[in-house]
Amino acid sequence: MRIRRITALVAAGALTLGGVLTTTVASAGVAQQQSVNWHGCLTGPADELGAALDDAGAQCGEVTVPVDYSRPHGPTTTVAMARIKATDPAQRRGVLMLNPGGPGDSGMGMVLVGERMPEVAARYDLIGMDPRFVGRSSPIECRWETNTFLRSAGPNRGTFNESVALAKELAAGCAQGNLDLLPHASTRNTARDMDLIRGVLGERKLSYLGYSYGTYLGAVYLQMFGSRADRVVLDSAVDPGIFGPGLLSRNAAAIQAALGHWATWAADRDGEYGLGATASEVLATVDRINSASARRPLKIGAYTVDSHVLPYFLFAHLYDDLVEGYADLAEQLRVLDAAARGEATTPTPSLEAFLAGLATGDGYAADRAGTPVLCADRAASRDPGTYLRDIQAHRADEPLFGPLTRNITPCAFWPVRPAEAATTIRNNAPALIVGADGDAATPYPGQQAMHQALAGSRMVTLRGRFAHAQYLAAGNGCVDSTVNRYLVDGVLPTRDTDCAAGA
Repeated sequence: MRIRRITALVAAGALTLGGVLTTTVASAGVAQQQSVNWHGCLTGPADELGAALDDAGAQCGEVTVPVDYSRPHGPTTTVAMARIKATDPAQRRGVLMLNPGGPGDSGMGMVLVGERMPEVAARYDLIGMDPRFVGRSSPIECRWETNTFLRSAGPNRGTFNESVALAKELAAGCAQGNLDLLPHASTRNTARDMDLIRGVLGERKLSYLGYSYGTYLGAVYLQMFGSRADRVVLDSAVDPGIFGPGLLSRNAAAIQAALGHWATWAADRDGEYGLGATASEVLATVDRINSASARRPLKIGAYTVDSHVLPYFLFAHLYDDLVEGYADLAEQLRVLDAAARGEATTPTPSLEAFLAGLATGDGYAADRAGTPVLCADRAASRDPGTYLRDIQAHRADEPLFGPLTRNITPCAFWPVRPAEAATTIRNNAPALIVGADGDAATPYPGQQAMHQALAGSRMVTLRGRFAHAQYLAAGNGCVDSTVNRYLVDGVLPTRDTDCAAGA
C-alpha cells in the first residue's frame, strides 16, 4: 500500500508512567550482549546507495534481533542501519532515528538529509534503519510480477472478481518460503528493533523523525517505549486507528480534491496541454479516459491501461503539487486521452516506467516489501463480499477513487494471522505533528486523529498544499523552522499552528 516515501532527499511487563505506555523487552539481554561493528557501506560496484553513504562519511552496521520477541532465544534476523555522527560533538544530544515511510521503504539513505538540516545534524547522530525484512535487513521476497497490489475494483462485479484473483495470487507469492517470518513482520516488532538498537548504542533515549507510515511506527514506539523517547516529529501522519490493510479506505475524497486542484492548474494551461479550458472540462476529460478504459483496455505502446489501472495511475501522480509533477501528469494524460480516442500512441518515458513497474515489477516496489507489514499489523476480512458491498455503498459519492481505496488486498488471503493485536495509540507523550491539509496520501482528518491520540502533541498544518511530506520537502520556512527549533532546542509550539503554503 503505497504511502510514499520522502525520496529526495511485549513482550511482558507493561506499565503506565505519566500516561505513556512503557514495555520491558524480554530480550533486553540481546542488546547488552552485542555491539555494532561499523564498516563501510558499499557492497559492490553497482551499489549506488552504498557509494553515496560512503561519500557522505556514513558508517554502516548490523544488529541481531529476535524474529519473535516472545522467544528471545529463538531464531534471529539481522537489521541493517547507517549512521552519520553529529557534526558538533561538543553539542551532541543523542541519536535521531529517521524513517521515510512505506511500509517497505529502506531507511538507510535517510541519513543523507543531514546536509539539509545542518543545525539538527550538528546535535544528533543520524541513524537510518532498514526495517526488518526490508532492503538490507534480511528481506522477505514476495514473488510478484508487479510492483504493487493497488488496483481499482473497476466498474462491476466482473472486474471486482479480477481483483480478487490478483489479491489471491499475490498473497500466494508472499507465502512461498516465508511462513515462519510473516507473523513477525509487524510494526510492533520494528518498534522493538528500534529500542534494541537504542540499547546497543548505549543511548538512554531515542529521538525520531518519521514520514507517512513512519509516523505510525513512531507512534507505536511512543506507545510501547514512551519513557525512552526524547523528541519525536511525525510528518504526514496516518490515522492510527485504521492503519493496516484498509489504510486507504478513507482516502477517496482527498484524492478527488487533489485531482481537482491539478485540474485547475491544467485548465490554466489548456493551450499547452489541450485537456480542457476549465477545471470541469479537464475532469470531464479524465472521466472520459476512465470510461474508455472500462470499455476496452487502452493500448499504450507495449502496455495497456484498463479500469483497474487508471484510478491508481492518477492517485500515484497526486502526491505532490510541484509544477514539474503537475506538468508530467498532464503530458501523460494527453497520451491516455489520445489512446481513449483510438489513436496510436507512444508513452512518455515516465509513463512507460510506470506501466513497466505494474507489468513486470521493475522499479520502485516498496509495496511488495511492505505488504507483509500491513498484513501482520491488523487482520483483514477474508470475505470478498465485504469489500464489494463497501465499494457499492460508496459508488455514488466516490465513483472514481472509491473502488481503488476500498478494494480487496492480498491480506484477505494471507496464509497466517497477525501474531498480536494492533496497537491502540493513546498517551500524553510530547510530539510534533506536521502535515498539509490537502494531502491525498494521508488525508487531514487522519492526521488530526493522530494528534488527538497523542494528547501531548502539537500540530503544525501547512494550509493550501496538496502534497505529501512537508519538513525539508515543501521548502516552507515556517514548517522547517518550527521543526528545527523543537529538535534543536526542545521547544514545542505553545498551541497548534498554521503555516501558509509558500511561506
